[in-house]
Amino acid sequence: MARSQQSWNKHENEKKKLKKKKDKAAKKLERAANTVDGNILDDMIAYVDEYGRITDTPPDPTIKKSVIKAEDIEIGVPKKEDMAPEEFRTGIVTFFNDSKGFGFIKDLNTGESIFVHINGLSEPIVENNKVNFKTERTPKGLNAIEVKVMR
Repeated sequence: MARSQQSWNKHENEKKKLKKKKDKAAKKLERAANTVDGNILDDMIAYVDEYGRITDTPPDPTIKKSVIKAEDIEIGVPKKEDMAPEEFRTGIVTFFNDSKGFGFIKDLNTGESIFVHINGLSEPIVENNKVNFKTERTPKGLNAIEVKVMR
């Protein structure tokens, strides 16, 4: 007589697979029975109001909408208007590294920090010096040039 092709291990694996399928089907039925109007499309829709907040109430069509021109929208930070380039500014040296040849000057009028390179100096400077300087626009921002120590 021939032996069965079904080994004990194969038989146990099939039992486990059947049990998993039955458990999965039971959980699916339980979820379907316990949901109360959870799958209605109207409950899942969210609206965005005019301030960008997410709400569950639809917008009121009677409210007049404001029209915004696409040309008026600025993406990013608007550039500051430069002061006249020939005008001298006053500032205090907040940092200067002699060995690397660069530093920063804090403008006393605007409070902004302006980069200074050793090539833009008329005379040597050190930290906490009060200086007069002109500025020039570079691709990376403003640079201080013609930097002179105030006496």
